[in-house]
Amino acid sequence: MNMQRMILLGVAIIAAAAAAFLARGMLGGTAPKAVAMIAPPQMQTREVLVASASLQPGQPLNASLVRWDKWPASAVDSTFITQETTHDITTATTGVVVRAPIVAGGPITTANIVHSASAGFMAATLNPGMRAVSIPITVDSGAGGFILPNDRVDLIMTEQVSDNPRRFRAHVVLGNVRVLAMDQTFKQDNDAKVVLAKTATLELSPGQAKAVIKAQAAGPLSLALRPLDSTPPKLAAVTPAKPATADAAPANDDGSGEIDDGSSVNIIRFALTGAKR
Repeated sequence: MNMQRMILLGVAIIAAAAAAFLARGMLGGTAPKAVAMIAPPQMQTREVLVASASLQPGQPLNASLVRWDKWPASAVDSTFITQETTHDITTATTGVVVRAPIVAGGPITTANIVHSASAGFMAATLNPGMRAVSIPITVDSGAGGFILPNDRVDLIMTEQVSDNPRRFRAHVVLGNVRVLAMDQTFKQDNDAKVVLAKTATLELSPGQAKAVIKAQAAGPLSLALRPLDSTPPKLAAVTPAKPATADAAPANDDGSGEIDDGSSVNIIRFALTGAKR
């Protein structure tokens, strides 16, 4: 083999190697570089107390109306009730009343509920459109102390209609009224049998509130305890009895919502009867 052939063979080998290298590079034959896969950071969550159903103002809370739910930690503020601070649902709902509407799944916060020890508890227990009105009572006018919060009562007013002889009339001002509180007691304790209160707070409509305030100025008020039935009978209208004297006061029919049964009582003190000598 002469020198010329060896040179040509070497050039051919070099050209073939160069062509193979170029072809491999064009076809992407280089080994891929290893890329490290970094997992995204896990979102931090917290267990938050939320409503299981839509809740309305004045509705007492219980364990069946709420549940724990996972919320992003960044969306939870200091007003939320979390499992970190309150582990037991029963403890979180005992003595709690809804103060503002809460949609299903909405968080229970210190802004939309009120505790029984708070000053706004009474306002939260009122039904929409109703008012809380207090009247003074005694043991005699308060059914002997057997009236408890959430009982139903009739409100009766007594007024004097004549002086000689002394005659009094009693009529029902309002019937089937809910008692909100007796003095500062607004919960019906199962162990409590009597509440010797001096003030009774009633739940009334605005028109009923006006009638009660008017009745207070006319005479003393008494409470008559109603039975524990779900559908109390309506008060039947009683035909007023004919007055015995001309100065007896007529039945109240001024549209204030008062119901007059026309009954009256004569009271005669230190009277002597007998024929003149």
